[in-house]
Amino acid sequence: MKTAFLFPGQGAQFVGMGKELVEEFDICKQMFDKASEIVGYDLCDVCFNGPEDTLNSTTVSQPAIFTMSAAILEVLRNVEGVSPDVTVGLSLGEYTALYAAEVMSFEDGVALVQKRGKAMQAAADASNGSMVSVIGLDEEKVNELCLEAGQGELLKPANFNCPGQIVISGTVSACQRAAELAEKHGAMKAVVLKVAGAFHTEMMSPAAETLGQALTGCEIRVPATKVIANINTEYYTDADSIRDGLVRQLVEPLLWQKCMEKLLVEGVENFYEIGPGRVLTGLMKRVNRKTRVNNVSNAKSLAELVG
Repeated sequence: MKTAFLFPGQGAQFVGMGKELVEEFDICKQMFDKASEIVGYDLCDVCFNGPEDTLNSTTVSQPAIFTMSAAILEVLRNVEGVSPDVTVGLSLGEYTALYAAEVMSFEDGVALVQKRGKAMQAAADASNGSMVSVIGLDEEKVNELCLEAGQGELLKPANFNCPGQIVISGTVSACQRAAELAEKHGAMKAVVLKVAGAFHTEMMSPAAETLGQALTGCEIRVPATKVIANINTEYYTDADSIRDGLVRQLVEPLLWQKCMEKLLVEGVENFYEIGPGRVLTGLMKRVNRKTRVNNVSNAKSLAELVG
């Protein structure tokens, strides 16, 4: 039975995340402490106690989610019979997927996602972008919605999450018009997301440039386990393709649904969502409701696997 490890992206964070893990597993505490040294502040305090606004900021949530997911992964590595044939992560989660495949060290991973978060926040501050989750429309209908609501401004699909859920990204005014027009185009609903900017569009080009420079100075190894790229559903093969994929995913749409469909076609039957929340578990149930997904997001679910 083939197994895939799935890692969540930004938005999965919540105040209190990781507290039970750190109290229950020494290795988790060690990794949170190490991450705190790298980012330059007490990551445990922010994750465990908030405030929510601080944890939700792009610059903090990215290293927080990466660290929690990596800490859970470290415990799982010692569980007999639980190992991946392939790893994949949504946006930020792709870094954890690459770490799981031994492409980069934990230290480099934390440093990279912190730089990524800062660069994305800076790009967002310098622009005027937003995102809207559209429920109940297919790709063709979403493109029609973007065309009408855009009125010449930037507005395009950014995340193809699952059947009936596509996130669009663009200027604040275009996103607002899309939210108002979505029902007219047949959508069940449209929700303006609480994000800093128009992620996965050209508005993030300055961030992509900054990240590209950071990746040049980072040691990137050939994956020890298969890793799927968000941008094209292809497996990463070498350091150049990994650097290219991580830069491009900031300015190009993410094909999460197609990534999951590819894994199912290739015979993956057992999925583990590793990290805070249950977002990817929910998306997979929309892709194929019969798929078995093990959600490992807290000390209780982890302890059950460890036995």
